[in-house]
Amino acid sequence: MNKSELINAMAKASGLSKAAAGRALDAFIKAVSDILGRGGRIAIPGFGVFSVGKRKKRNGRNPLTGQLIAIPAAKVPKFKAGKKLKEKVNK
Repeated sequence: MNKSELINAMAKASGLSKAAAGRALDAFIKAVSDILGRGGRIAIPGFGVFSVGKRKKRNGRNPLTGQLIAIPAAKVPKFKAGKKLKEKVNK
């Protein structure tokens, strides 16, 4: 499913116009990005938790040359599915 298909599904499920559903999805994406960008955490009961994780500095290899390279430490977005979402997926 791509973004436009998701907007269509949201519009159908909520009774909103496609334009309003698109604005709602864009607002959700912006809010999540802004909160995670500040290192925050978002918990939506039954759906899941968005958070920021830390990845340690590590060594890797350039696949073309085989040369050893240093990969810097980084913050990464994480999502942990909630109980209801897991149940729906495993139905």
